[in-house]
Amino acid sequence: MLFYYYGFPHQDIGPEQPIPFSHRVHAGTKQIACRFCHPFPDHGPRSGLPEMSKCFFCHDYVIPTHPEIMKEKQTLTTGMPILWKRVFYVPDYVQFNHQPHLRWAELACSECHGLVEAQDRLVRRQFKMGFCIDCHQQLGAQTDCWLACHH
Repeated sequence: MLFYYYGFPHQDIGPEQPIPFSHRVHAGTKQIACRFCHPFPDHGPRSGLPEMSKCFFCHDYVIPTHPEIMKEKQTLTTGMPILWKRVFYVPDYVQFNHQPHLRWAELACSECHGLVEAQDRLVRRQFKMGFCIDCHQQLGAQTDCWLACHH
């Protein structure tokens, strides 16, 4: 029965992470804003992975004895990093900056990252130049490669 609830294996499902995290529960059901956990998209080039201590704003009180929460708490107290598996890729030669996209173009996170609030495990995505060029053309944004993205 759980098989049908969670869908068919390997179909639109991202990599298994060291500690399971559901964007569907956190961003969807609980309606926690992206910027609460991802601290830097408006202030710099990277959105940043949340500090583990941020999780315990809630999880010190909400299901603190859940085995996965306890596992995360242990890594926090021992200082051992969690090796999360990357799901969004931009080529190394591209200098992508979240700030102009969010601050000036006022794009929603979902414009590029999809409806994460509907996903338990985020689907891997490698951003290709065509995706960016199409969007820039639709919005009338700069398409000069060397001034915009490739430095």
